[in-house]
Amino acid sequence: MTAANREVSLGMPQLPAPAYPAEVLARLEADAEKVIARYPGSRSALLPLLHLVQSEEGYVSRTGMAFCADRLGLTTAEVTAVATFYSMYRRRPSGDYQVGVCTNTLCAVMGGDAIFDRLKEHLDVGNGETTEDGKVTLEHIECNAACDFAPVVMVNWEFFDNQTPESATRLVDDLIAGRTVEPTRGAPLCTYKDTARILAGFPDERPGAVEASGGAGAASLIGLKLAKGEAAPHARVVGQRGETPQDAPPQKGAEHLSSHDAPQQTSASDPEHPAGPAAEEGE
Repeated sequence: MTAANREVSLGMPQLPAPAYPAEVLARLEADAEKVIARYPGSRSALLPLLHLVQSEEGYVSRTGMAFCADRLGLTTAEVTAVATFYSMYRRRPSGDYQVGVCTNTLCAVMGGDAIFDRLKEHLDVGNGETTEDGKVTLEHIECNAACDFAPVVMVNWEFFDNQTPESATRLVDDLIAGRTVEPTRGAPLCTYKDTARILAGFPDERPGAVEASGGAGAASLIGLKLAKGEAAPHARVVGQRGETPQDAPPQKGAEHLSSHDAPQQTSASDPEHPAGPAAEEGE
């Protein structure tokens, strides 16, 4: 029984979706077979399949949801329930670059709110809206486990740490102009469609991408190093922004710079929430 027939049998209304062109459909079917083959139960492949159709159109369209339903023997209602639950799936066309500003508690008080307000004004868009040229979509994002480098901006899920309104503005200007930007850590930046295909589970074949993937900061990893006995128990892990923690072993890439890292203490970007100098031990 097809997904459409199942919906009719359940008394659900049929809303026919536009079909993919034949060449696109053939390519998606071949890729979908590879994704589904990874799972003992086909319906477990729904999340990566949604990423796959998102890589085709840049968002999860009705056509994409119907494709997933047909391949997995689900109703479009079941697929829609999943696609609308997770914020990583877009429900309408969006930009080549999803620029997310973390405005969760720590990033907000360190300047995230000021960054978001500046970008809204600079790009003339609101939350979840896309610039007229289709390049940038601006959005709030929740914590991405990079609090030691707050405030953080993410572009297509790649990190740009220690931002200010000025550095974030330069970042979006470079994206719109097509200039190369380098994330603070992790893989090189690619378009949102390319990111979606990688999230569907297909290899990132760009030169150097695999070697550059991952990359938590030293402050995030110190607990793991302590547990493994790789750092002295008295290692100091808190210091002035931009400095290597005192008494801790030097970390590879400890300078932690990207092409758009903020050149100053980020507290200066939010005068309503100034951060004083780091207290010395014993004070």
